[in-house]
Amino acid sequence: MNQSILFNDDHVFIKDKGVWQFSGLLGGDLITIYIAFENNSIDQQQKFIWEELVEDFLEEGEPNSNNEIWL
Repeated sequence: MNQSILFNDDHVFIKDKGVWQFSGLLGGDLITIYIAFENNSIDQQQKFIWEELVEDFLEEGEPNSNNEIWL
């Protein structure tokens, strides 16, 4: 797919699902990203790692019909 994504700095831990949620803009569409990570605190380095994971995912995949990416 190789599209540019702009990430928002709106990371939220969803405890009952054990995932972090954040959003981004992809091709003008707002997408929501979910990453399974049980630690309830993260630093800037972890955010950058996740952004790279999403970019790698988008090389071959795309968000689901709900504009979500689950990693």
